[in-house]
Amino acid sequence: MDRGWGVILCCVLLGTTALRAQQQVDSTVVADSIIVADTLLNRQTDDLGLIRRTVRGFDRLDDAYIEPQHYVWTAMLQATHTYDRYSLSSSDGQSITFSPERKMRYGPYFGWKWFFFGYTFELSNISLSSLSKEFDVSIYSSQIGIDLFYRRTGSDYKLVDTNLGADINSRTLDHLPFDGLQAGITGLNIYYIFNHGKYSYPAAFAQSTQQKISCGSWMAGFGYTRHFIELDHEALQRLIDERLAEQTVTLDSGLRFSSVKYYDFSLSGGYGYNWVFAKNWLFGACLQVAIAHKRSSGDVADDNRKNFSFDNINIDGIGRFGLIYNTGRWFAGGSIILHSYNYHKPRFSTSNTFGSMNLYVGFNFGLKKKYRQQRD
Repeated sequence: MDRGWGVILCCVLLGTTALRAQQQVDSTVVADSIIVADTLLNRQTDDLGLIRRTVRGFDRLDDAYIEPQHYVWTAMLQATHTYDRYSLSSSDGQSITFSPERKMRYGPYFGWKWFFFGYTFELSNISLSSLSKEFDVSIYSSQIGIDLFYRRTGSDYKLVDTNLGADINSRTLDHLPFDGLQAGITGLNIYYIFNHGKYSYPAAFAQSTQQKISCGSWMAGFGYTRHFIELDHEALQRLIDERLAEQTVTLDSGLRFSSVKYYDFSLSGGYGYNWVFAKNWLFGACLQVAIAHKRSSGDVADDNRKNFSFDNINIDGIGRFGLIYNTGRWFAGGSIILHSYNYHKPRFSTSNTFGSMNLYVGFNFGLKKKYRQQRD
């Protein structure tokens, strides 16, 4: 009997020991799980902190040179006068330059923190199908700028310069209306501003921060643009035949195309400078040169190959000039922006120069929390 109770007591002791060991194992597993969870949470917190620091770093600047934007929102009205020229040339020496009627365009623009977007249109033309259109979205910080743009011209071009051969007098074609050409461009530019702590690109071209002391900076970036040209070469030939009836003139095959699309990949570099010449007044200038790789495809008449294509490297350019009066709350001013795109091959070449002169007035609103607390 005593031996039986001894066996039972031993079993109980062994079970108790095993249970305690299992509890210790379970406690260790729980502790390890808590440590792993804390580690993962800390890593996520560190990652979020790094993201916040990186984003805030985009707007890090020297307060002695630049007054930060005090407001969250921006509203602006802008009037734009555009300039546009398309020049087409063939390998045999013929060249034709088109330019549309110059008209004023109007439209609203709105900004929120880094984002700035707007739309302009012609008030004089109520036919939506023939309106030329322009849509822009800009994202500006002190370090990085991004421009997205969309432009579509109307069909109100004129022949402004025509060379159909050394022995051909084509003066009677100058300044004639021609509605057989339409063109457009879509693209983006991204650029980095090196001296972003002291030089403010947005102060001159985004009406946000204020430059206190004159300063400049080098900048570099890349861009992508897509162009298209649609040409009614048969209508152009009929116009030539009508005006030059006494002469026999035929368009070169390089100019007899229905449509051409151009794709442009570029690397750019340049320099910008802001001149603060009086209180709240600023004159800014920025010049950039781009090395661009071009690809083009389209339809050409009288060619066994229905499509033609070429690779090309050319030099493009962009210039920006701005004059602004900015009190921090209200601003007004103007800017001139010029673009130049060039495509050259022995058989066919084209160049497009376009620009705009902008006049604007606007105001900032929605005071940021930091400055609202300072005011209170």
